[in-house]
Amino acid sequence: MQERYQYTGFDSAGSRVRGTVDASGVAEARSELRGRGILVSELLPATEARDWRQSLGVRRASVGLAELEVITAELALLLENGIRIDRALEVLRRGASQPASRRLLDTLHQSLKQGKQLSAAAAEWPEIFDPLYVNLLALGEASGRLGDVFRRLADDLRFRRELRQQIISALIYPSVILTVCVLALLFIFNFVVPNLTTLFADYPDLPWYTSALISVSEFVQRYQLILGALVIVLILLALNLSRLRGLRSAWQEFAAGAPGLGGLVSTVERIRFASAMGMMLEAAVPVDRALQLSTGSVASAPIRRELAVALERLRRGEGLASVLSRTRLFPDFYSSLIEVGEESGALDAVFAEIASRSRDSFAGWTKRFTSLLEPALILFMGLIIGAVVVVIMLSITSVTDTAL
Repeated sequence: MQERYQYTGFDSAGSRVRGTVDASGVAEARSELRGRGILVSELLPATEARDWRQSLGVRRASVGLAELEVITAELALLLENGIRIDRALEVLRRGASQPASRRLLDTLHQSLKQGKQLSAAAAEWPEIFDPLYVNLLALGEASGRLGDVFRRLADDLRFRRELRQQIISALIYPSVILTVCVLALLFIFNFVVPNLTTLFADYPDLPWYTSALISVSEFVQRYQLILGALVIVLILLALNLSRLRGLRSAWQEFAAGAPGLGGLVSTVERIRFASAMGMMLEAAVPVDRALQLSTGSVASAPIRRELAVALERLRRGEGLASVLSRTRLFPDFYSSLIEVGEESGALDAVFAEIASRSRDSFAGWTKRFTSLLEPALILFMGLIIGAVVVVIMLSITSVTDTAL
């Protein structure tokens, strides 16, 4: 019976390496590693080789989108230069700097040595390789054009990474402005107002706004640590609750139908779907199968349901442009492009064009959003901090007038 062992050792070049190996026992595992030129310093069953994060129930670090893009692009480069896939995986495993990437490449390499297809081995990692990726690998293996497939996948992953970066970039500036505003208010309530409180101590009949300002300052000083901890807990809770299917579905339903936000969601999902359709059709996948697989790249549950209905109608004999025009992903203009692609037999180029146009549209929206948000946030911060400063000045003026 095969068991998985995790090892630490040194390769023939003297570099420290870590990874996993499947064997029926410790002796066979050491023999296998010796055959690879690895001098083993530690060998443990994978179930026992747990780090402190696993002991606390924290998930191991997985291969991120950027790492997967690099691995895919490097595999494309090696295969295009005539290197076999097993050797390519071994080369990348030796050079991997991240433990998660090294474990993945080592496991894929071991699966190939056991006679598995690469697509079957990748399918065992669904948290890393989505169905679109796995199916394109299977097509590449069947056609002998695995290098071309990896090149297409690398381009798609790079596009998805850039899309994610655009979304994150659109949210960074508001976060910075909000943080500056909160820090400024904390400074005022912790240092400025307390210093002025001594000035107001001899005046029992203070204006209501001065009393309110002092009360807020005292409240912040007394409970700010508790409030900060509460905010952190709420953020962590929100991040974990987002993994719950019910809450995630409820949010997706709201986002897909909300004014303004729904159009943005449709644009992002159109980019993902059209990019996947273009790749599948370029690889000569039948239209219905391409539609089915590309639906898996869509994150929004309401849109996935619409695409599932479109797939059923397509299989009943309706045209692709007709069935997709009934979804929120493809307004009239894009439906017309798809219809032209059906008539000309160039659907792959049409979907690539749709993805490009949608990407430009999203980039334009991001630019407009940030350009409008910047003055709005500055005005918002100015109003809040300005209101506090005005109350302080009015309070000082009131006390000065009373003293006179």
